[in-house]
Amino acid sequence: MDKKRAEEIIDSLGVIEVIHGSSPVWLNNLDGDMANIEYLDRCDKARVPLAELYESK
Repeated sequence: MDKKRAEEIIDSLGVIEVIHGSSPVWLNNLDGDMANIEYLDRCDKARVPLAELYESK
């Protein structure tokens, strides 16, 4: 995922499904090319590269 799209998702009022690996995640914030995320299917947080995230279609 590119940084511009990640910023748009964070600023969005709607719910946009983002995936890391095979799990849905919530984007909390960005730090350069890294994203702080929360997994929606388990109680866990992580800091991952934006390149590992994709938008579910």
